[in-house]
Amino acid sequence: MVNGCLPSDSSQMDDEKEPHYVLGKNCVNSLDYQGAIEAFSEALEVNPRSAAAHFQLACIFDTPKESDPAAAIYHYREYLRLNPKAENAGIVNGRIESCKVQLAANVVSLPSAPLAQRQLEDLIEKNRRLQDEVDKWRAYYNAQQAALRAGPAVPQNNFSSPPSDSPTPADETAQAANNSTPTTSAAARPQPAPVAKPRTHTVAAGETLSSIARKAGVSLAAIQAANPGINPKKMAVGQTVKLP
Repeated sequence: MVNGCLPSDSSQMDDEKEPHYVLGKNCVNSLDYQGAIEAFSEALEVNPRSAAAHFQLACIFDTPKESDPAAAIYHYREYLRLNPKAENAGIVNGRIESCKVQLAANVVSLPSAPLAQRQLEDLIEKNRRLQDEVDKWRAYYNAQQAALRAGPAVPQNNFSSPPSDSPTPADETAQAANNSTPTTSAAARPQPAPVAKPRTHTVAAGETLSSIARKAGVSLAAIQAANPGINPKKMAVGQTVKLP
């Protein structure tokens, strides 16, 4: 974490006097990081160009307790964009690279497309063979039940013999008894996964981007990145906000 290297721009003094920013600093001093995140986020809603608030949020998300390397990178970059002459720019860039390494380590490696396709085809073929086996056993069972209902007792060895790959009298009897039964093989085959619809939220009276982010369980940085065209200070009731 980049401790003690605060922005040096002269306009920073006014940002640090903003009530939400002051509350955030107090929360950090008392180790209330969640309270600090909310306070600094509110400070950004009041002044989206507050480099100091971005810096404080980046430092918090760059701690082991509140580790969120993606959010830390976003706020570090916003800090440098709003304060291009920052004396601690070298340190901040170093922290950005460190967060990138951490973010990459958290990504699970996925199989290549050809390998994934082959695995899917193997699973489909195994599923087909299993379904065929189930259908044969179902037909065998139905045949035995039909024979019991229709006539004399069937010899015991007929009940214990599993269905073979070749058609048997029991298979033929089962086919006749189940002409009206629809096949289930097609239903058991994998179906394309439905495409998830993007989540949205309609702004209600008194809501802010920060409060919407808390309700949705996402970070303010993420919701800001998903809605680059929204001005947090000019939000209107009924306005639609995309949720990441």
